[in-house]
Amino acid sequence: MSGKIIDLRNLLAIRFPQPSLLVGTSLVTGLASIDQPIGGGLPKGALAELISPRGSAGSASLIHTFIHGAYRDKYFVALIDGRDSFDPCGLTNSILRQLLWVRCTKALEAVKAADLLLRDGNFPLVIVDLILNSPEELRKIPQTTWYRLQRLVESVPTACLVLTRYEMVSSAQLKLVLENSWNLETLEKQEAISQLQIIVKRSHLKSVVPPSVAAATYCVASNGQ
Repeated sequence: MSGKIIDLRNLLAIRFPQPSLLVGTSLVTGLASIDQPIGGGLPKGALAELISPRGSAGSASLIHTFIHGAYRDKYFVALIDGRDSFDPCGLTNSILRQLLWVRCTKALEAVKAADLLLRDGNFPLVIVDLILNSPEELRKIPQTTWYRLQRLVESVPTACLVLTRYEMVSSAQLKLVLENSWNLETLEKQEAISQLQIIVKRSHLKSVVPPSVAAATYCVASNGQ
C-alpha cells in the first residue's frame, strides 16, 4: 500500500507542478471580503473552516471563484467534494485543467482524501466541501482526525479550507462564517460574489483583524457601501 501511495504522489507532482512564484504565508483569493479581514488571504500551513449555516449562502459560487483564481494565478486547486455535488457548468476546459476534483459520497471518504493530498503537498489550495453531508455522518469524524490534518498542513505550503454547515473543526486556526441568504435574483447578478458577507469568528493568526472590527467593517461594505 505504501508503494502505491508513493507512486500516486509522484504522479500528482508530475501532473500538477507548482510554479515557484507561490511564496509567502498567505494565498490571495482576490476577494476583498475574505482577503482583507484575514490579513491578505487564506493562511498557508493552516486549517481554516468556513461555516455556512444558511441555505443558498453562496458557497458554491465561492468554490467557482476559488477555481477561477487558481486559473488566473496559474496554480492548481484540489476540490474534495464530500457529496459529489459540485457543478462544473460555467467553467471552461482551460479553467478545469487547473482543478483536481475528488468526487466522494461520504464524509469519511473526503477526510481520507484530504489526508492523502495534504501529505503530498503539491496543491497551494485544498478545499474540503462537507456542506451537504448529513450531520449524522459528520459526527462520526473524530476530533483527533482534524488535529491530524492540522499537523499535516503545517508542514506544507498549502491553504486547507473546510466548508461546513455548522462549526465542527476544533483544530481550525481560522474560523469564518458566511452570513448570506441569497435568493434566485441575487444569484443571477454577475456581481453577487462581491457581496459576500463574511465574519471572522475566531483566529489564531497574528495578522488577522479582530473579529469585532471585521464584522463591523466588512458586513457594511458587503451591503453596498
